[in-house]
Amino acid sequence: MLNKNQENLANTHLTKAEVIRLERKLAKYANVMDSLVRIPFTKQGVGVDAMLSTIPLAGDIVGLLLTLYVFKIGKKLGVPTEKMAPALKMAVVDMFIGTIPVLGTVADIFIQPSRQTLAIVHQHVKENYDIQDEIHLERPFLHEQLEKKQRNSAFWKNPVIAWLYLHMPDILGLIVMVLMIWIMLAFVGWIMTTLQGLW
Repeated sequence: MLNKNQENLANTHLTKAEVIRLERKLAKYANVMDSLVRIPFTKQGVGVDAMLSTIPLAGDIVGLLLTLYVFKIGKKLGVPTEKMAPALKMAVVDMFIGTIPVLGTVADIFIQPSRQTLAIVHQHVKENYDIQDEIHLERPFLHEQLEKKQRNSAFWKNPVIAWLYLHMPDILGLIVMVLMIWIMLAFVGWIMTTLQGLW
């Protein structure tokens, strides 16, 4: 007897690994479309969609057509059309607002239909396939590289090594922050010492 999650997988003719692979593919695409370059010190990104909106009308139409690809992946994962309807409406609104010079380009940075579709798809995946982990969405490119490494070597299958690899950006970011704080403190100390020497 199949449970609900197994039934859903059987209905879409996908394995759990294929669902994760498709969802990761969607996350990579959403990153490129909506947050390819992150605005410093924010979670806000600028993607291809916003860059295309700098080309009046044609760029916005191309952006909409590219965004439709995420809906195709959502359908492969068995997400009902009515669930994706809000994101589809947002994509159409994004196209029309994008035609307004300057304002449309700025608005495109904040209207992110691909990322909204990803959120809808992931909610569907969580509810229907019991895939709760989100690391393949947060770090889709690293996750894909790790999966390739794990096929060729048992070393990368070690949970600690896999965790360290996937969290490498966080670890490097922490090291950079510690170094910056240390440099700032050293600089302030140098200024204080120099000022005391002058007095």
